[in-house]
Amino acid sequence: MTHNRRVSGEYADDAERMHTPGGMIDPAAPTGLSADGADMASTDMSQEPSSREDDTEPDFRGGGGNMPVEPDSQAVRRLEDRLDEERDRHLRSQAALVVRLLDVLDDMDRLTADGASASTDSLRQAVELVDRKLRKELDAAGLERIDPVGQPFDPSLHEAVSTVPPPSPDLDHQVSNTYQAGYRFKGSLVRPARVQVYSTQGQP
Repeated sequence: MTHNRRVSGEYADDAERMHTPGGMIDPAAPTGLSADGADMASTDMSQEPSSREDDTEPDFRGGGGNMPVEPDSQAVRRLEDRLDEERDRHLRSQAALVVRLLDVLDDMDRLTADGASASTDSLRQAVELVDRKLRKELDAAGLERIDPVGQPFDPSLHEAVSTVPPPSPDLDHQVSNTYQAGYRFKGSLVRPARVQVYSTQGQP
């Protein structure tokens, strides 16, 4: 029994050693963490690697990304100069209109001064002349008269003051009379036209 145990022990010792072309080598180290495994264990795997590249990250320090960049003094100056030019152009346009209307005011002054001695016909002709001159200047400035008699009623341009039954069904919801003309200035409504509307139901 002793011999068997000795043989078994020697066999175990030989089994733990391996034959190689260079000779006998010691057995491998016990199973455990290798040096590489220790490095991986020391790494915090809870931190996921970023999928963003450096060139896609917003640059907040230099005003990149979506951060607003404060305009420089030259850009602000150019903007102020442009606003000043637009303001001056608007004022010049208004002044030109006022100058043209001054001629109409002069005609009104002469008409008022000579009205006592003028005949009815000459006075009416003078008033018509001043009226045409005034409307011409306002039309040139962009004023448009709205007189929609015979047109379909449009609540965006017309204000219905009253309704009347239509003489025929095809005139329903059409403007029958204009009490006060409306006006648009350069496409924008200044005053709606006050009108009378044909309506079978008493509503425009």
